Amino acid sequence: MDFSDGFVSKEHRELHRSASESADPLSVSPLHISPRSPRSPKSPKTPKSPKSPRSPKMQGKHGKGSSLKQDRHSHSSVDGRPKKGGSGGKGTWGGLLDTDENDVLDPNDPNFNSSEECENPIAKKERVDFEEYKKKATIIVEEYFTTDDITSTANEFRELDRPNYSYYFVKKLVSKAMDRHDKEKEMAAVLLSALYAEFIDPPQVYKGFCKLVECADDLIVDIPDTVDVLALFIARAVVDDILPPAFLKKEMNYLPKDSKGVEVLKRAEKGYLAAPLHAEIIERRWGGSKKRTVEDVKAKINNLLIEYIVSGEKKEACRCIKDLKVPFFHHEIVKRALVMAMERRQAEGRLLDLLKEAAEEGLINSSQISKGFGRMIDYVDDLSLDIPNARGILQSLISKAASEGWLCASSLKSLSLEPKKRSLEDSVARIFKTKAQSIIQEYFLSGDILEVNSCLESENSTYSSELNAIFVKRLITLAMDRKNREKEMASVLLSSLCFPADDVVNGFVMLIESADDTALDNPVVVEDLAMFLARSVVDEVLAPQHLEEIGSQCAAPESIGSKVLKMAKSLLKARLSGERILRCWGGGGSSRPGWAVEDVKDKIGKLLEEFESGGGVREACRCMKELGMPFFNHEVVKKALVAIMEKKNERLWILLEECFGSGLITMNQMTKGFGRVAESLEDLALDVPDVQKQFTRYVERAKNAGWLDSSFSFSKSGHVTENGTG
Repeated sequence: MDFSDGFVSKEHRELHRSASESADPLSVSPLHISPRSPRSPKSPKTPKSPKSPRSPKMQGKHGKGSSLKQDRHSHSSVDGRPKKGGSGGKGTWGGLLDTDENDVLDPNDPNFNSSEECENPIAKKERVDFEEYKKKATIIVEEYFTTDDITSTANEFRELDRPNYSYYFVKKLVSKAMDRHDKEKEMAAVLLSALYAEFIDPPQVYKGFCKLVECADDLIVDIPDTVDVLALFIARAVVDDILPPAFLKKEMNYLPKDSKGVEVLKRAEKGYLAAPLHAEIIERRWGGSKKRTVEDVKAKINNLLIEYIVSGEKKEACRCIKDLKVPFFHHEIVKRALVMAMERRQAEGRLLDLLKEAAEEGLINSSQISKGFGRMIDYVDDLSLDIPNARGILQSLISKAASEGWLCASSLKSLSLEPKKRSLEDSVARIFKTKAQSIIQEYFLSGDILEVNSCLESENSTYSSELNAIFVKRLITLAMDRKNREKEMASVLLSSLCFPADDVVNGFVMLIESADDTALDNPVVVEDLAMFLARSVVDEVLAPQHLEEIGSQCAAPESIGSKVLKMAKSLLKARLSGERILRCWGGGGSSRPGWAVEDVKDKIGKLLEEFESGGGVREACRCMKELGMPFFNHEVVKKALVAIMEKKNERLWILLEECFGSGLITMNQMTKGFGRVAESLEDLALDVPDVQKQFTRYVERAKNAGWLDSSFSFSKSGHVTENGTG
């Protein structure tokens, strides 16, 4: 190699010399480094990028000083030069990431990953689509909570066009709402109901709730009240008819017994769906339907039926029914449609077609259909005043519906073609209802029981049993819609009126029969009625056996009447039930807390002492009235009798005469007071030896004065008997 023309250091010369001596002369061709010269033009045969670097020219075949035998070219067809990227040349290992397309994954390889083999291109595409769907669904849910626009949300959901992934939308909507306020929870429930069937297939809704229950253990980490909230969502879905009740039992079988999902399902079943009037309570739990009254709903039902009669568009009418979102009140639609069919005979066929369509589509379920027809049977006597042959027309409507298969006639009451004899003119009852309402409203303002007695005597001079029952119903109905003060006042008035027990029983039966309508304005109607009924027993307005009589007239196992009776009996069986029930609404007929029993006894004792020492009768009666506890006046009778027999001073007898004559102390309270004295005769005999003889004399005087029933008697042991029973 010639180094004469180029600059090479001495050190490089030495290295070159040692390498030349040890090299094989046949293996390497000598290189000639030519002096610097202008670059030659590019060869047309090997075009290169202008920016690519040029390597030194190889002098061999045509170079100066080279020989032919030293020009050794490979005759192999494989290019030994390195490939682009620095790998793949002859005798090289190849690139680090190079793989053979024909290689097959070996399951026995320790580095084998099953997902590499399982995820084919189709599965990969589905996974990508699902991830994209999840992102879009989340955005739609977030926007809905901001805008509260169901229509635009439904349109955006439709544009997703992935019906098989709809279950995820259900899950995302509910889980997002669970971590927000009641407003968003109600919005989520309303949206699900709106999208059901038309936008989201029922199986997808079912699957979505399954996923929610399964992940309850994960949800509770971020949402501590997951069990209660998710249970309420499930109960709401059942009430809204977008989830079958069988979901609870069926899904419970697939979950581990110790999972939170099982707790959720149990809470939904026993805590919400098993409660009396659960539908109304669940509907209003998050504030839904709060501003709607029963009259608003009835007006909307009336309007949609009138529009349907004119247009005949069943789909539009069904949509309006669905938009009402009161599936528990669909019996009112049935009833009003039947009334219109009876009033407008030309529209009968069209209205029956609508009911048939709604029944077959599942919009109005069979129980609501039967309930609507049942209400018509109860109402038919009133219709007979305006519609001749109302019973015959209703019978024909029942026959048509049953023959078409959308009504189970066997579940209805029997309908006789002969109307029941009316013992009271409708006009008389209607006028009395109006006046009774005015009397009760005035009483709630004044609290004057004597005034109520006076008004009732003038309005119901014949002491009609039916009018008494109407007054009882109206009194309790108005009180249930007011505060505890009015409820207490109603109970006090009821115990002071001395209505026959049968009239009060009939009043409660009428209340129970109309409880479905009352429930729309008062979701806790069962609890209120049960408390009024239990209070009537404690106040001895009714006897315990009267509960069974009411039950015989409301015998259906799942009826509201049976629920009221069951709750009333449980209240009465509780420990210290009498005292608790007396204080349930605060006592005293006012907003103040109820008196303690010992306080009342002390006040009664002082009142009697003051009267005995020279007080006036009117003042004593006023003080008794101010106590506001007429249901406890038997204590006045007892203490007065004991004082009379101990001190042999009959001045207190004058007070009892005045109280009974003015209605301040009723016969019921007199009987209870005498009975309590009879039970304590043995103890009294220790201080008053002739107490037995004295008490017998006073009992006879009370019977002669009409304070006690003639059947009242007692044994020497103090055991009281009345009406021949002990």
